[in-house]
Amino acid sequence: MKHYGLIGYPLTHSFSKKFFTEKFEKENTDAAYFNFEIESIEKFPKIISNNPDLIGLNVTIPYKEKVIPFLDEIDEAAEKVGAVNTVKIIHKNNRIHLKGYNTDTWGFESSLKPLLKDHHKKALILGTGGASKAIKFVLTKLGITFVSASIEELKENEIRYEDIDSNLMKEFLLIINATPLGTYPKTETFPAIPYESITKKHLLFDLVYNPETTKFMEKGKEKGASVKNGYDMLLGQAIRSYEIWQL
Repeated sequence: MKHYGLIGYPLTHSFSKKFFTEKFEKENTDAAYFNFEIESIEKFPKIISNNPDLIGLNVTIPYKEKVIPFLDEIDEAAEKVGAVNTVKIIHKNNRIHLKGYNTDTWGFESSLKPLLKDHHKKALILGTGGASKAIKFVLTKLGITFVSASIEELKENEIRYEDIDSNLMKEFLLIINATPLGTYPKTETFPAIPYESITKKHLLFDLVYNPETTKFMEKGKEKGASVKNGYDMLLGQAIRSYEIWQL
């Protein structure tokens, strides 16, 4: 039996375990998926050594960056993003070779591209955390310029939320929520932007997938904007992870 799993902390609500368990049952695949909730990344090597049947791992918060020093190799996307969410465990000549990938980029790109119109030339990213790194990688690849709204100390291509005015909203017609605001159970929260300036030309993409329609999306729909939640991105990255494990 092939074993796969997820490392992170905490793992109270795991999309991956539910998704892969149901996938294996539906496809009658002789495989199992486990949650490895570890309080420290230092425990990562023991997961590998204590589970010889493991051939693939997903990586979630807070270890997408911290896992990299433990790997033998990472792919181009993971290197440019600076984060890994998929690990392929290769057993060869009595040795274990660990290769890291970033499939968040694949999931986001495949979910976003069908929605893009010619006028979506500039993107406003809300948030500067780990999730925004994959977003920036994909936008750069697609030739879409961007700025990020931050509550931290400003870096290059970053602005304050109070700098988001009607003029900026007219210019940046793709708005991406890369913050956890609006996530269940705090569904009443949403990013502080001037929603009154949203038009039918805007596309609001929310990385949050629970609830299905966030307040951020709701406020965009009220103004006639196109909206999309993060479920297909999540689904896409999971499917891509499995494809990588089977290579």
